[in-house]
Amino acid sequence: MTARPKSVVLLSGGMDSCVCAALAARDTDAAALHISYGQRTEAREREAFLAICARLGIRNHLAVRNEALRAIGGSALTDPNLAVPDALPELASHSQQIPITYVPFRNAHFLAVAVSWAEVLGAEQIYVGAVEQDSSGYPDCRPAYYQAYNEVIRTGTKDGKIHIVTPLIALKKSQIVRQGLELGAPLDLTWSCYSREDKACGKCDSCVLRLRAFQEAGAADPIPYDPVSHEKKGVAPRAEL
Repeated sequence: MTARPKSVVLLSGGMDSCVCAALAARDTDAAALHISYGQRTEAREREAFLAICARLGIRNHLAVRNEALRAIGGSALTDPNLAVPDALPELASHSQQIPITYVPFRNAHFLAVAVSWAEVLGAEQIYVGAVEQDSSGYPDCRPAYYQAYNEVIRTGTKDGKIHIVTPLIALKKSQIVRQGLELGAPLDLTWSCYSREDKACGKCDSCVLRLRAFQEAGAADPIPYDPVSHEKKGVAPRAEL
């Protein structure tokens, strides 16, 4: 029997990374990497990471901590003095303004760790659940960014064979939900909220994009939300499962 190719999948614990991990586990011998960076929902995201790995049968997983991004600050996700804002009505209109929830150059830090581990494991693919459509407009989620980073990997690694795979980058969030449901991805274990760890706020960019995606996909979002918060945003509460 031919051995399956090895991969490293960056798994934050959110919806997109979960679907990406399901694809990686289906098609490769996947190892999952989680990086905490002092974000508000750090503990809840790590809990989601471990639960998703268990459900998907990913036995080789690694959780590490990046101290630099919290120390640098500049983002509402890492600086307790900056409030996480409610989503604006023009959220998905690809505004030129980068939101305050952007963590400066975060994905470069994550990819560097993933590439280092891939070299040790002998993996040639790094799966990343980056999404450009229906997103908050972060610059490190654009296709050109990953094309450029692939060139860095090619010139800066021992064999130059590792490359980044972004299977979701051109999809709408509703398409990602549908793909996740088709794959049997454990969306019920994921966490997307930027600000809370008990019940999702339903108001931040990430929550609103997620709720909208499930609505457009014709499915119920299986995670708990603060009913007062997201009803104010005009999003129907989830059906009890």
